[in-house]
Amino acid sequence: METRKFAVPNISCSHCVMTIQRELSEVEGVKKVEGDPAAKEITVEWENPATLEKIKSTLEEINYPAAD
Repeated sequence: METRKFAVPNISCSHCVMTIQRELSEVEGVKKVEGDPAAKEITVEWENPATLEKIKSTLEEINYPAAD
């Protein structure tokens, strides 16, 4: 199991966090997604077959790219 915090500058409200949670939850292997709109951060917990690359590409696809 891997856990990582991502800075997501496009987050502006709790609705944004809910969208991210819904979309990332569809990625096989993603176990938990939590977000903090005030800090513009999300925390994702996952295992195989999910990968860091898949999570980041999903965030880009839904217009919430993670800042590096």
